[in-house]
Amino acid sequence: MRYLLLFLVALQSHAQKSDFKQISFKKADSIAFAFKNEGLDNMPQLAYKLTSGLSTDVERFRAIYKWVCANIANDYSLYLRNKRKRTKYKNDSLKLSAWNDRFKKEIFKKLLKRKKTICTGYAYIVQELSELADLNCVIVHGFGKTSTTLIEEFDLPNHSWNAVKLNKNWYLCDPTWASGIPNLETNEFKFYYNDGYFLANPKLFIINHFPLDKKWSLLESTPNFDEFLAAPILYGKAYTNLIGHDTPKQMHHLIQKNETVKFKYQLQKAIDIKDVRFLIDNGFKSITVKPSRIEMDNLSLTLEYQFDKIGYYDTHFLIGKDLIATYTFKVEN
Repeated sequence: MRYLLLFLVALQSHAQKSDFKQISFKKADSIAFAFKNEGLDNMPQLAYKLTSGLSTDVERFRAIYKWVCANIANDYSLYLRNKRKRTKYKNDSLKLSAWNDRFKKEIFKKLLKRKKTICTGYAYIVQELSELADLNCVIVHGFGKTSTTLIEEFDLPNHSWNAVKLNKNWYLCDPTWASGIPNLETNEFKFYYNDGYFLANPKLFIINHFPLDKKWSLLESTPNFDEFLAAPILYGKAYTNLIGHDTPKQMHHLIQKNETVKFKYQLQKAIDIKDVRFLIDNGFKSITVKPSRIEMDNLSLTLEYQFDKIGYYDTHFLIGKDLIATYTFKVEN
């Protein structure tokens, strides 16, 4: 028991990118860019090229992670196909196992030949290159929640990401979501790197990443699965603006007319309060409004708003043009 407690303390003591604020990643990023056209046919050689000129483990991991995010495309058609098959076979363990084995071979064949994959492939490549560079990196399987996720279909794990050990502490990252954005209508993929998923704050990460093995939340107290499902929708820009989302802790709310609703966030850096706003949609029109109260204490941002009419409102929180989170409010008399 004592060992387990010490292990958990070690996980929690340092767990985000700011732990390495004294280190510049410019050299690691430039190395990753310099080998942009490298293939995956010789991964030991690729790992050596990416890491041999760097002096710290975090820089070596950064070069690997950045290379993967800039070179491996998200194959959304492959993801949808896997989702359909897993749903079809979810009540037949033998067929599901056979499909998983067959699909795993297909994933890695496509990954190695065309540098296209889904989340499992991203996590595998990050882990494999890391291990070749003598870095301790694991694949974490679980549930990932986005704005397009149907909660009622959350009966099977749907996402994978990585945890990496640096300076005796574990850190979380998601190379799939960091790499870019698939077009849900055309299934085409556009590279668009999001640095917020690199060594992310576990308190923010848990809102849309729920690990099957709870130790990989890296939190002293992991929310249960129902709390995860009930949490607000976070978008990619939340990870570039926030280090913490304190409240509201749920997406859906039933409130009274003129009741004050409080929103509280921990910011990565100071912002202009003029950039803070809500986009509110009642099903007929969308309006942009300012919070009724804004308070910024260092990097802690507190907002308040009152709904003065009954109805049902989708409420989107924005900082400038960045969409951060979505909540719903049913307002009654």
